[in-house]
Amino acid sequence: MGRLTADDVACWVIKSTRLPDAVLPGWLPGASAEIDRCLRPSYRLGLVRAGQPVLLWVSGRDRPGVHALGVVTGPVRDTHDGPAVPVQLTRLAEPVDRAELLADPAVRDAEVLRMPAGSNPSWLSAGQYAAVLALT
Repeated sequence: MGRLTADDVACWVIKSTRLPDAVLPGWLPGASAEIDRCLRPSYRLGLVRAGQPVLLWVSGRDRPGVHALGVVTGPVRDTHDGPAVPVQLTRLAEPVDRAELLADPAVRDAEVLRMPAGSNPSWLSAGQYAAVLALT
């Protein structure tokens, strides 16, 4: 696939190497939180808009997978740490494990699974996002 367009993206994937408790101490399963998440500079930041679905992906060896679902609440902005986006996220009661996603033919080819060290944000197509939602 070449350069992404807004029509390609059904959901943004915001990555973290830290589990939700480390992202926001005291963040309980089922609870919502508005947080700013750092992103890598790229043309993709110009496609991010308030109201778009977003999920929190935890990478690494400790419980990798989808840990929260939510929505972008404002524009990407420059901070002293680089670009960041405000998101409202609800922590899942049980994360959707990376292995579950790899076993699902509808989502196993998602960018975040094929290239875990790739772009932040990553993205899901409509079919991939539907498959993730079905597992939550």
